[in-house]
Parts: sequence; structure tokens; C-alpha cells
Amino acid sequence: MKKFAILFIFFYCGFNTSAQLRWNSVYQSYIDQYKDLAIQEMLRYNIPASITLAQGLFESAAGRSELSLKGNNHFGIKCHGWTGRTVYHHDDEQGECFRAYDNVLESFEDHSKFLSGQQRYARLFQLDRRDYKGWANGLKACGYATNPRYADRLIEIIQLYRLYQYDEATHYDKFLAYHSAVDKPVGSGQLLHPISIYNKNYCIKVRPGDTFKAIGKEIGISYKKIAKYNERGKDDALQVGETIYLKKKQRHAEKIYKHRPHIVKAGESMYSIAQFYGIRLKSLYKMNHLSPDYEIRVGEALRVY
Repeated sequence: MKKFAILFIFFYCGFNTSAQLRWNSVYQSYIDQYKDLAIQEMLRYNIPASITLAQGLFESAAGRSELSLKGNNHFGIKCHGWTGRTVYHHDDEQGECFRAYDNVLESFEDHSKFLSGQQRYARLFQLDRRDYKGWANGLKACGYATNPRYADRLIEIIQLYRLYQYDEATHYDKFLAYHSAVDKPVGSGQLLHPISIYNKNYCIKVRPGDTFKAIGKEIGISYKKIAKYNERGKDDALQVGETIYLKKKQRHAEKIYKHRPHIVKAGESMYSIAQFYGIRLKSLYKMNHLSPDYEIRVGEALRVY
């Protein structure tokens, strides 16, 4: 009886764990970073972007697995005649051989080629691109993974994060697709900076140890240009949490601020305000008819549009 009770608790808890898949910011950050890359691959190879993202999330633990950190392998693809660089990892057996890539972009591209280039997955490409359930079940049936709940997990992830919306896409952001997935230092244990879009510009948040040179190397843009876009010196120290723009800033804030002036708060400067709205410092002075040596006061209203 005691043994039965223990088994009942185990299965009950196990069921609840699988049934209670909850949204988390780590998964969402991965989606935000790689959704355009997944859409790019979908438009090239006709593999649902939702499936690519769900597999990447599940196989790589949202880019945090040992295999993805050491070899940029986000899909758990084993060597199977691979002639490129490899890494070894414990999976179904000890020390199995897995493909390794120079960056995440190569991993996504190889995933597309892996599925489209093998006969055993051919029937999946006869499915409607929006049939993510058919694709998920088909991948399991074709032997992509040994996990008996593999298809269920993919479907749960797709539905929770509404990844099916990306299967309707007809275009994607080429800048995000490329720059969010290249030049990651293999084996560094560092994840790429998520790239956001604000006021018609691309931007990232500064992390500890960041410099313009390091950011430039990761993104693939001259660090001198990035410093110039942010109206800074190329060797300036960066503060954790500040916003760094990757293209030249706009002359005005977003349209929602057309009739909403900024009220100056303690500790703010004209520069910090310009960065907050993603506008050029020179434009902020000009809009408010101020000279560069003007000192703003707490409570003062400034036009930003």
C-alpha cells in the first residue's frame, strides 16, 4: 500500500508538472531574439517558424544548455557524417558527438537543411505551413527525438507563447535576423544581448563589463560608429542598464509624445533624456530653443517631439 501511495504521488506530481507549463521571461527573451531568424528560415525552407522556435527553446533550454553555449547547437543535431567542428555531450549515451557551429545563425540554417535534406522528413513538407501540430507529431514519428512527449512539449510551448502567429509572416526584419545570431564567442558562456526596436531604431541594454568595442564586435558594427550614434567617445565607460542605439538616432521622439512634454526629474540631464526617447541631443536642444550650456531644472517641461 505504501509503495502504491508513493507511485501515485510520483505520477500525480509528474502530471501536474507537465500540465503547468508557465510563461517565463527567459523563454520570451529567446523568442524576441530569434523570431526573425526563424521567419527567415521559414520563408526559405517552408518549415513553420513556430516549430523552429519551439525546438530551439526545448532543445537548448532557451540558449542556456551546455551544448548551445559550447557549440551554438540549438537543435541537438548529432554528427551523422558531419565534417565540421564537433563537441561531445552526454545524451542517450555517454559522450555522443554533436555538431558545433561558429554562431547561432549557422545552427538555424543547418537545422533547416537537416530537415529539408533527409527523405524521412519529406512528408512533413507536404503539410500546411500553419499546421504546427502536424509538424510536431510528424517530427516525433519520424524519429527526431526519443522523448515520448516530444510532440506534446513542442505544442505546449507554441500555444503558451503564441508562436503560431509567426507562421503567418510574409516578411521579417533582416537586421534582427542577422545581427541577433552572429559573432557570439563560442564557449564564453555569454548570451547575446537581446536587440530591441525603439523609435525606429535598434538598441540594447548595457550589461556589466560592456564596452563600445565589445558591443561592436558582437553586433558586427564598428564600435566607433556605435559610439558616434550615441553621441559619445569611443572609449567612454558605459553604465549598466543604459540604452545603446545601433543606428543614428531620430530627430523626434515617437508620435505618442507629440503633445506630452517630458517633465525633468532629479538626476536627469539633457543627454539622459535624449537617450530615453531615442533622439539626438542636438535636436532636443533645438526643439526647446536652448543653448548647449543651458542647465535644466527639476520640474521643467521639455518638448521631445
